[in-house]
Amino acid sequence: MKRKLRIFTAFILAASISLTGCSLQKNNSDKPSEGSSEASSAEASDDSASASSGASDDIIVVENLLEPILEEIESALGGSTESSAAASSSAEPAPKEQDRIEMVFIGDSQMANGRSDGTDLASLVSARVPNSVAYNLGIGGTTAALEESTSELSPERWTSNCFVGIAYSLSGKSDRTKVLESNPDILETMNKIDPAKVDYYFIEYGANDFFKKTPLDPYSSTETPYVKTFYGALNTGIDELRSVSPNAKVILMTPFYGIYKDADGNFIGDSYVVSNGIDTLANYARKVGNVVEVEQCLDFDCMFMSKCDLYLDTYEEYLMDGTHLTLKGRQIFARLLAHIPNWSEGFEPYAYLETDFIKIAEFDPNEYYRYNPDWMKEYYPDNYERMQNGEYLLAPPQ
Repeated sequence: MKRKLRIFTAFILAASISLTGCSLQKNNSDKPSEGSSEASSAEASDDSASASSGASDDIIVVENLLEPILEEIESALGGSTESSAAASSSAEPAPKEQDRIEMVFIGDSQMANGRSDGTDLASLVSARVPNSVAYNLGIGGTTAALEESTSELSPERWTSNCFVGIAYSLSGKSDRTKVLESNPDILETMNKIDPAKVDYYFIEYGANDFFKKTPLDPYSSTETPYVKTFYGALNTGIDELRSVSPNAKVILMTPFYGIYKDADGNFIGDSYVVSNGIDTLANYARKVGNVVEVEQCLDFDCMFMSKCDLYLDTYEEYLMDGTHLTLKGRQIFARLLAHIPNWSEGFEPYAYLETDFIKIAEFDPNEYYRYNPDWMKEYYPDNYERMQNGEYLLAPPQ
């Protein structure tokens, strides 16, 4: 019954998108509040909404989009494209097990990128969250959905390292040694995780689903199994994680904004206008919003400029190839993501989560965000009072 309800909900929400062109956020969507721990956290700005709606008038369908291969780019540049300085400067002694905040990061190459030198998103976020430990299960090239080539639908027989494969491996319903046979380092990391102790799951997929033409939701193809759709896989995987981590908060990230070029390096378009023949990546991001509505989890916007100025005029600083984040790009999103556990754990005021917006030209990776105290006093008086009383570890009185 639950699955039928979700399929019906997916149909209604998708129809709403196609008819109204709505963005990820809605005008009256709930913001996370001081009294709630599970709500929407990514508020798309008016500028980003107008940009996306304006761009969607001229969709460019490209049938054979090729995803940039991160390893090939690094090799062409003569090795790793990143520096390990950020990781070494932020290293902290391991916290005591009973005190630590456990965070698990699941996703594609955006999560995996930088892991070899400690500059991955997971490490950078953990460096900003006191008493935390991060487990990075990101695997490059993976999708949220079970691959179309996979004929087996029984989780105990899965060998796919897609999101649902990872989720069912964590729950023990899939054989993790088979799912992660090609990823021994990820298997080693997974074996260190006790799902019952996980406090936060950060989940990010979409780009590879887009490149591989994964159906958005069940209504688009009645013959496509639920877990082979983007919407269905995200719902299924989140439910499975919650079955073994009932106290964990789930943060569902949209895919990241990107741009596309042809084989000769000529600009084709961006995530708002380039379609894979099914839809644009921006609409895969909007589908994340539909999942958030059903699952009642936190969402984090990486597409619609609600948190930073990643767009056509700045993408070369954020993205090394039009798709994958640079070190500076990861540092920016790590600072923004860290506000979620820091607010939830009471380390900093909610005002930080809601108001931090980063312009890459002004970004200092060593800077810690502080909200103007006069504005906080006016707009967040409860936060201001607690800050002045010294209640926030990361926001001393000012």
